[in-house]
Amino acid sequence: MKTYLVPIDFSAAAEHAAEFAAALSHQTEVEHIILLNAYYVSMYETILPNPDMVLVREEEVEQNAAERLRNLEKYAEKLQEKVRPGVKITTHLNRTHLLRAVVENAISKNADLVILGSKGNSSNSDAKIGSHVVKIAKACPVPVIVVPPVYGIEDINRVVVACDFNKVTEAAPLASLIKVLNRRKFNPLVVNIDNRAGTAEGEAEKIAEGTALYDTLKPYHPKYYFINHPDIINGILHFAKQHDAQIVIALPHKYSFLQSLLHTSISQQLLESSAVPVLLLK
Repeated sequence: MKTYLVPIDFSAAAEHAAEFAAALSHQTEVEHIILLNAYYVSMYETILPNPDMVLVREEEVEQNAAERLRNLEKYAEKLQEKVRPGVKITTHLNRTHLLRAVVENAISKNADLVILGSKGNSSNSDAKIGSHVVKIAKACPVPVIVVPPVYGIEDINRVVVACDFNKVTEAAPLASLIKVLNRRKFNPLVVNIDNRAGTAEGEAEKIAEGTALYDTLKPYHPKYYFINHPDIINGILHFAKQHDAQIVIALPHKYSFLQSLLHTSISQQLLESSAVPVLLLK
């Protein structure tokens, strides 16, 4: 993962996500961090007055765009002091909606990972999660890390991998996970929800044996667990807190126990409730 794309709107939450990206650079082989600001003004705003009878002039739009770019470059200079030496930081102003800006730039700039705050980027201050987050997580063609504003940034040593042992029948969906684990020594804790109370760690590993998941992760010496909890999300997050994990990783929905519960917005609940970053693989 050589290139990170970080949407920035200068909110505290968005800047916190950028600082997380900077801290992550010291643990990974990233070479390039792109700070992206989306600034969209529809043509109707420049030809029709708003309810207050105020017309947005084209000159104002250009001035605002120039100011945003200057602020983005200033922030890039400040962030440059926090990244690993040799990591390049560039800025880009996109004159379109945030969702489209992220997807287009992830493709055109060959980004390997998008890192964004769970709030910020024009979300309401009283919302648990920005309305843009779930949309970006679903539409983005590359993995997405969502960083909650309450997260105290620290080195990532323990990662919780949330998946369904039985659904991961091939190694292909694990490719993105391997890219993450290959960068440094992590301690993977592979968990699944199970309704059998008292399932021991050793039993969980026995059930995982012989699966593509087990064979692929074997070089990383993971530990396997079943979580017996009536609420999937709280079960995962309680487990992460209990084991002092720094990130929760969810495999692509097709291979995850979240897939069968998507109609209840499980992914959104996970992002809303987490006190640690959540990495959604593709």
